[in-house]
Amino acid sequence: MTTGNPHKGRTGIDRIVHAFRYSVAGLAAAFKGESAFRQEVVLAAILLPLALWLAKDWAQLVLMVGSLLIVLIVELLNSAIEATVDRISFEHNLLSKRAKDMGSAAVLLALLLLGLVWGSVIWAHVDEAF
Repeated sequence: MTTGNPHKGRTGIDRIVHAFRYSVAGLAAAFKGESAFRQEVVLAAILLPLALWLAKDWAQLVLMVGSLLIVLIVELLNSAIEATVDRISFEHNLLSKRAKDMGSAAVLLALLLLGLVWGSVIWAHVDEAF
């Protein structure tokens, strides 16, 4: 009789394929169950073509797209923290509140980084025009 996770023995391509499937399932779950993630995906869908148009070089494009991806990544982690805390208990708990607040603060900082990067690129365009 074996104990533990039966998926731990996977290696090579089989492991990569299963990991990819789990990742896609996580993205689908976030999109379906998290309104903030859906809003940020819409934001990314709008800003991505704009980044292709605004970026003057590869470095700007990488910064602009990277800042979009960071927002999505941090939102996924925040959602995971919230789901874990909620699984433990819905009772009011100061540590649970702290964990959720910190996750929310991380999203805020990622959004501020997005604004800083995009604002810098847009400012460079405005400054160049005058």
